[in-house]
Amino acid sequence: MGGKPRARPIHLALPKGRLASDVIELFAKAGYDLSALEDAKRRLWVDCGRFRVLTLRGLDVAAYVAHGVADVGVVGSDVLAESRPDLYELLDLGVGRCRLVVAELASRKGEQRGQRHLRVATKYPELARRHYQNRSVPAEIVKLAGAIELGPVLGLADEIVDLVQTGETLEQNGLIEVETIAEVSARLVMNRASFRLRGGELGELVDRLAEVTGGGQRSAATA
Repeated sequence: MGGKPRARPIHLALPKGRLASDVIELFAKAGYDLSALEDAKRRLWVDCGRFRVLTLRGLDVAAYVAHGVADVGVVGSDVLAESRPDLYELLDLGVGRCRLVVAELASRKGEQRGQRHLRVATKYPELARRHYQNRSVPAEIVKLAGAIELGPVLGLADEIVDLVQTGETLEQNGLIEVETIAEVSARLVMNRASFRLRGGELGELVDRLAEVTGGGQRSAATA
């Protein structure tokens, strides 16, 4: 009776899908068992020892961390660059590597570059807008939620800005890469208040993950 109250678990936000498996493996190497997630099926949160793990859409992780629902999360650097959330980016985890590229129809290679005005389909309107502005290329940005490759095929867009790993999906749809905008990987991010209030245990987490990722990129820089 009257014992020391149990500390609230660390709320960890992870993206659903293929990246989650890489993160579970990475945390295991750092001494954290998140294997309960593999049997969670459709549950949106799971208790894993010191962690309460929230499984979210990749695009939503940063918002949950920035607003303090989660103390820490794993999110792609593409999402951070697109939304510029108010949080700390602490470590490049070295998983989920891919590229954000500009692509066009192979059959029209180079034709669009001479146009006065381009229409560009993408999930990343802000990144795309900044890219074309930096090159002084007038572009109308069309935001899509999926099937970006269909844009040029069906005449919706001249070019697309999207993530690629192997380029196989582009090739299957008759597209080729024009240029790379950014190299992308998964980052460990942290809520600002949690960083101040739970610095000890969260610092240990960062140190362990840094050790198994070979040091990575450590900083308290904002996105």
